[in-house]
Order: sequence, then C-alpha cells, then structure tokens
Amino acid sequence: MRVRYLITGTNAHGSASLGRGSATLALRIARKLLREGYMDVRVCTPRGRVLQSDELHELDPQQEIDVMAKGQQRGNRETKKPKKEKAKVIAAAPSRKEAAWQPDFGPSKKK
Repeated sequence: MRVRYLITGTNAHGSASLGRGSATLALRIARKLLREGYMDVRVCTPRGRVLQSDELHELDPQQEIDVMAKGQQRGNRETKKPKKEKAKVIAAAPSRKEAAWQPDFGPSKKK
C-alpha cells in the first residue's frame, strides 16, 4: 500500500507519525489523535499541502448535490421541435357544414 497522507501529532510523551493511503482514513486518524489529547495535529496531503487541525474539514468527501439517476440525466442532443397538431377528421361523422342550395341537373342517365 502506498502512503499518500502523513498524519503527525505531539503529546506529553512524544510525537506520532502515521501514514494512510486515503483521505478518509487520514481524517479518521487525525480526529482520533485530537480526541486522545494530541496537540499540533497535522495532515500532509499528496501534493505537499500541510493541513492544521482546524483545516481538517477540507479532507471531508465532497457530497454531490445534483445526483440523478441515469434515466433522468439530460443528453447533449438538441431537442426536436414539437409536431404541428392536425385536426382529426372522422370519416363516419356527418359534415358540419350547413346544407346549401345545389342546382339540380335533372335525371342522370347511366349507360
């Protein structure tokens, strides 16, 4: 296991240096040392930043605010325009037009 975080602290009997591989474990050990009465508890991050005991909250895992299920996520495709609504015509229904006068051409002959 590769040690990425170094936790140090001092008390009346001496000092302690502990290494942990993740930020969660390093935070847990640092808080444990503080509860046990250690002073000057520090955590060194993989990038070399040294966090004092009052800066340990920066190691807390970030909570995702906008967590959505995969089906709820939006794609990056453009949305289609909605189709124009057409008036539905029912063939069995009678015409709504009023009957107007139509000329009579007389009897029709069929051949």
